[in-house]
Amino acid sequence: MTTRIKRTYNLDEATVRHVREMSAEYGVADSQDAVVELAVERLYREALDRVEDGRWAAAAVDPAFVAEMREVASDLGGDESWPA
Repeated sequence: MTTRIKRTYNLDEATVRHVREMSAEYGVADSQDAVVELAVERLYREALDRVEDGRWAAAAVDPAFVAEMREVASDLGGDESWPA
């Protein structure tokens, strides 16, 4: 079981209404806490994805990385031998 921590946040009235609606009317989660947890987890994953996308974009223009990946691909026999 995970440790729960009681926190108090000052949220806009519309945000509180949306959380209540998502829990009670739309069945997004079983509780308001769970709605907030889902939303935060989604935003967290999106932020991590943006960081990772940036790292891959930087790697794609890094001559050393590109050369190493070409070498790895060559060692593996190219695309033809890679499992589908």
